[in-house]
Amino acid sequence: MLDAPEPLSLARFYSELLGWPLGPNADEEGASILGPEGVTYIAFQRESRYVRPVWPAPEGAQQMQLHLDFEVSDLAAAVEHAIELGATPAQFQPQDNVRVMLDPAGHPFCLYKDE
Repeated sequence: MLDAPEPLSLARFYSELLGWPLGPNADEEGASILGPEGVTYIAFQRESRYVRPVWPAPEGAQQMQLHLDFEVSDLAAAVEHAIELGATPAQFQPQDNVRVMLDPAGHPFCLYKDE
């Protein structure tokens, strides 16, 4: 479950990014996307007091609670696709085979190519 100020919009972002369909009953208060065969899903819920995460967190600030990792076959193409959908590359990139991205609500996620 990811909190967001606009959960349906964020669900649509991840739906396009991953090619997973929206789940049933998606609306402005909450939504989900369904993974292969409907076995896995990611849910999104409205949080009116949502504050974008900061990554990496400054000293003494709340650290990131989680992030999603997605293995890709072509890292450059996956990054380009994510940017077209509204993601932005994080300023700090710690590894050559990983690109830390920020979704439209600011949640960090990683695209990586297994070496």
